[in-house]
Amino acid sequence: MPALLSVNVNKYALLRNSRGHNNPDLLVAIDTCLAAGSHGITIHPRRDERHIRMDDVPLVAAHLRHHHPGVELNIECENHPSLIEMVLEIRPAQCTLVPVTPGEVTSDHGWDLPREADALRPTVEALKNAGIRVSIFMDCEPSAMTAAATTGVDRVELYTGPYAWAWGTDQQSAQTDRIWKTTAAAKKLGLGINAGHDLDRHNLVDIAAMPGLDEVSIGHAQICRALDVGTRQSIGELLAALGH
Repeated sequence: MPALLSVNVNKYALLRNSRGHNNPDLLVAIDTCLAAGSHGITIHPRRDERHIRMDDVPLVAAHLRHHHPGVELNIECENHPSLIEMVLEIRPAQCTLVPVTPGEVTSDHGWDLPREADALRPTVEALKNAGIRVSIFMDCEPSAMTAAATTGVDRVELYTGPYAWAWGTDQQSAQTDRIWKTTAAAKKLGLGINAGHDLDRHNLVDIAAMPGLDEVSIGHAQICRALDVGTRQSIGELLAALGH
């Protein structure tokens, strides 16, 4: 079965915030993404609220439950008490724990394991006890998958930035091989596999067929392409690249 597509709607919220009102309407954007075929919705609330705001989170969750039952919500966030408390209250299908460096433009690295494992384990346990599937953001490093498994997570989300940036260069083959080997290592340990960061309709081709790939999360490339061809076509292209 092809990997599922979860559209990250952060950039829709960023555009809304830049004007100070409710245009574009985040819930309408979600409706459009799902009508176009997206299997799930991802949001990444940050404490600076530069795109998804804290008050958006329960509204998005309630909207999906009432209007799109069965569609999975994936909340990405750092391992901070206020954010974890919110996730436990909302109870999305999945929570992806992502390391955050103050001032970063976007997420640009995975967890440093095993060094940070002790800090993650209690959070992973609390989320799983609440019935939430837990994923952690990890660099594509096969040897790190063992440490990831010791945290008790259900899945890893592979950070695909270096792979995406290598696309079309002499490093493309090496980065592709690295992702495939990391996926194989994770699968061998019983971990589910997600992937995300700078994936698009072009570079999905080399990873779409990876055995064990469960889901990809795509936001920036989707909305950039939508500026040219519209949301429905941009999502349709991503689905086609995944083999749907």
